[in-house]
Formats: sequence, C-alpha cells, structure tokens
Amino acid sequence: MLLESQILYRLGKMDACMDIYHKLQKSKIESLEINSVASLVASGRASEVQRMMDTLRVKATSSFELAFNTACSLIESNKYTDAEQLLLSARRIGQETLLDENLPDDEIEIELAPIAVQLAYVQQLLGHTQEAIEAYRDIINRDLADESSVAVAVNNLIALKGAKEVSDSLRKLDRLKEKDSQNFQLARGIDLKLSPKQREAIYTNRVLLLLHANRLDQARELVAALPDMFVDSVMPVLLQAAILVRENKAGRAEEVLAQFAEKFPDKFKVVLLARAQVAAAAGHPHIAAESLVKIPDIQHMPATVATIVSLKERAGDIDGAAAVLDSAIKWWSNAMAEDNKLNVIMQEAASFKLRHGLEEDAARLYEELVKSQGNIEALVGLVTTVARVDVNKAELYEKQLKPLTGLKGVDVDSLERTSGAKHVEGASGVGVTETYEEGKSKAKGKKKRKRKPRYPKGFDPANPGPPPDPERWLPKKERSSYRPKRKDKRAAQVRGSQGAVVREKHESSASGASSNASNSKPNQVSTSKGASQNAVAEQPKPSSKSSRKKSRN
Repeated sequence: MLLESQILYRLGKMDACMDIYHKLQKSKIESLEINSVASLVASGRASEVQRMMDTLRVKATSSFELAFNTACSLIESNKYTDAEQLLLSARRIGQETLLDENLPDDEIEIELAPIAVQLAYVQQLLGHTQEAIEAYRDIINRDLADESSVAVAVNNLIALKGAKEVSDSLRKLDRLKEKDSQNFQLARGIDLKLSPKQREAIYTNRVLLLLHANRLDQARELVAALPDMFVDSVMPVLLQAAILVRENKAGRAEEVLAQFAEKFPDKFKVVLLARAQVAAAAGHPHIAAESLVKIPDIQHMPATVATIVSLKERAGDIDGAAAVLDSAIKWWSNAMAEDNKLNVIMQEAASFKLRHGLEEDAARLYEELVKSQGNIEALVGLVTTVARVDVNKAELYEKQLKPLTGLKGVDVDSLERTSGAKHVEGASGVGVTETYEEGKSKAKGKKKRKRKPRYPKGFDPANPGPPPDPERWLPKKERSSYRPKRKDKRAAQVRGSQGAVVREKHESSASGASSNASNSKPNQVSTSKGASQNAVAEQPKPSSKSSRKKSRN
C-alpha cells in the first residue's frame, strides 16, 4: 500500500494517494507523516497539515525532511517569513543529522540542495530578487545538487529574468532536455522526479521564451505536443491563444478559447478571463463583456461590474450597461454577505444613469440611498438630480442638508460681483474677496517679484572681464573692423614654372605686339602650360626647387 501511494503521488493522483495514507495512519510505518504532508501540499490542502500533525502528535522539527515539507505548506498558505525560518531550521537539522552519518561534504550538499532551492524561492516571493538570483546561480554553477533541484533552480531563475537575456535562458533550458531528442523534451531522469505542476511550468516558460525570441515555428510545434502531456490542464490552450495573438490572429484566439470553455465547463473560468483580455486588447469590447458575464463567481463583484459597464459603453450598448448595473443591484439586495456592496453599486449606477440622461432613474436610486442609509453624498446627488426635473422637490430635500457655518453675514449681491473667493489662514468660515474694482486696483499696485539673474557656469559677476563685442551678432562684412582681402594681381600670371613665364614675357616684348587684356591672358595660359610640361619632362624633380629659388632672386 505504501508503494502504491508513492506511485499515485508520482502520477499526480493525490486524492487516491491520500486515501491510502489515511488507511495507514494506525500502522507503525516509520516516517509516514513526511509523505502525508507532501501529499497534502501537492493536492492543494496545505491548510490541513497542522491539524494532521497534531493528530499524529509530531513536531515539524522532528526531522529535516518533515521540516522541509511543513515549510512548503506554509509557503502555500502565504506565510513566507515563517517558512523561511523553518527552512533554516531544516538545513541546520539536516547538516547535524548527515554529519552524524559520516557522509562527505559533497553528498551532504546534494542531500540539502532542495532546501537551498526552496530558500531561494522564499527570497523570490518576499521580493528579495537579487538575493534569489545569486542563490539560484550558485546552485546551478556549483553543480552539487540533484537533477530535479537544478531543474527547479533553472526554471525559477528564468522566471525572475523574464524577457531579459532570452538566448541565455534558452541555453540553460537546453541543459535539461534529452540529449538525443531533436525537439525539446525533458531528460528522463528529470521528468520522472518532477511533479506534473513543475514540469508544466518548465514547458510553459520554454514556450514563452520562444515567443520572446520570435521563434514562432518552434513555439507552435512545442505547444502542439502539450495537450497530450498535460491532459487536465488549461495551460496548453492558453499558450495556443498567446501564439495566435502574436501572429495578429486575435479573432481565431477568441474562437479557440470559446470552444475550450464550452467543451470543459469545469475549467471555463480562467479561459473566459483570458478570452476577455484578448478581446479587450484587440478592440472587441462586446466579446470581452460577453466573456465576463458568463463567469457567475465574479459577475456581480464591483470591479467586474465596472469593467463590464465600461466595455459596453465602448461598444455603444448603453442599455446593456444599465441592465448590468440593475442586475448587480438586485443581486446585492438579496445577498447575505457581511461586506455588502449594495451602496457602492447603487451610487455608481445613479452616477451612470445621470451621465447618460436618465435623470428619473438616477433620482430614484439616490432617493433609496437617502432613505435607507442617510448618505450625505447621495443627498447631494439627489438634490442636483431632482433639480433638473422637479425644483420644488429639490428644495424640499435641500433643507435636509446641514447649513455651513460662517455664511450668515455674506452679501450675495456683493459675492456675485467679486472675482472669486480666497482662502484666509486661521479662519474657520469662508473668506470673501474685495469687489472686482478693488481687486483690480490692488493688482495694479502689486509689484512684480524680481527674479535673481542666472549666470553661465563658471561666470563671476564680481570679475566679469572685458565686455563682449557689441557687433558680435552682425555679419563679418558689416562690422567696422572688417577689412577685405587684397587680391594679388600677380596670382593670375603665375602658371607652371617661373622660368617659363619669364621666357614667355621676353618673347612677347621682343615681337612688339600690343593687345588688350582680354586677348593676352589666354595666350599666356596656353604658353605657360606647354612650357611647364617641357620643364617636367627635361629636368629631374630634385632640381626644380633650386630653379624656383634662382628665379625669385
């Protein structure tokens, strides 16, 4: 029977497993309470752990295994600080116990690795992110833990990093897969030791990382294999919808989720919530509202009512939104809950109907609130609402409002001519400003506050230095200090080597030809070009420098 219970535990059939443990309670099997606590935690019945331990008359610190399992039950009950203290005790007890058994240090560390991983997990839940990351990395890098503990540490580290370092996270997950497998599949040793919930978390994170890395083909292939692995889970269909949304197929995702909700009515809640989120993000408010209306557990909660009303307003269905509010009012009127939300719903319903021109319905709701609760806010809303329909009735209700102190000596005519009221410090009543003319003259006489000048960084106003040039903003040509550059008349005559120019001048003076400037310049240019080419061809390059020097002399 004990072996059968362990097999059922590995298969995830916790109810059948617990039935066997109940039958074995009267037997004298050693350490039966350790497995019993583990089964209660795995089946979601962590609140029953303490009662069972009291029945068996055992303490959580009687062994490090029992302390570890009890700490897991505290984590499930959101008692993270108590769980941390019990895990530290479990580690201390485990070190003492294993040292007495003369185990080497490496084997002790491997035995206590689950406690180390769980301590890091508690740090993660308490919001100590950096400490948790360092602990997970230490466990992974030292490689002194069993395969299942390493797998949990890798998964939790990836969950902490999220969308950061996606490639590194995928490589870490690749260490957990079967070596000979083409697709991602957990190694057999890891797969057998992990619970279905843990395996599902690893596969889910793998798909999410593939989506972040934009590897849609691999994500689609992995998601297709998940329904056979996790038959009773809704996670595969949620991941399928996530891939469709990533492919901009929100309509198809809504259809898939709706079909699953109809096929498995016992798991419809989370699926319909996902469908509502997808539809709202895709701009389909009517589908989102329809999905939320189908969840009876939360249908009349204030937050759900507010969301449905907002979605129906976006869809233009004002009558449908009003019907949702009326249904919520009716439900809360008959509810026997201690924290009744009828007043909140009625207040918001009256405000909604007043906003959409349904004054009579709004006035009726405000009137019910005033008669049942005497709410001052409802009375104010009633007066302002009824004033649009029946002034006499509004004045009748207005008399129920408490008078404000300090208003008896106020001249209404003078108040209407003022520019407004100002706050008077130390006065309990309402201060009234001067008349418009007095206020205007006072404003004229008020001096402008002089601001302290702001100087550039490093500027000392006591030693400002020389004043800036007053012409610094003018163009350079318009400044008084501008002097145009002198054009050198000889520049146009120098072409090629200097000796060629001198020879060309000598030839032109010998011929005695006189011509105007427009005719002589082209001849000079062409002649000098030919001379320079001859000079380059006939003379070596080092000698050209000395020839230029001689011609200048």
